[in-house]
Amino acid sequence: MSTMDKIAGLKEILALDPKNSFARYGIAVELASRGETDAAMAEFDELLRKDPDYTAGYFMAAQTLSKAARTPEAVARLKDGISCAARTGNRHALSEMQAMLDELNG
Repeated sequence: MSTMDKIAGLKEILALDPKNSFARYGIAVELASRGETDAAMAEFDELLRKDPDYTAGYFMAAQTLSKAARTPEAVARLKDGISCAARTGNRHALSEMQAMLDELNG
């Protein structure tokens, strides 16, 4: 399945269920994998606006920003994600994001 097909399929899911965070996350990740950073970030921003406890969204958004050499934005997103992971008790995500933050601040 091509990336465009994946995005189209995920957009169909989102059209039927606008609150489907996984579908929006999938669209953002697909856009990021194609190097469409601004479009991906728009989806991550919308995802986290609607579902601020979607911890993986912060981590993938930070990785997307980091790959685009937007380190200060990536650091800010990681700090938000670490707060989210602490709030939701997601220790694994917290440790992954803290490790990335340490690396970026290194």
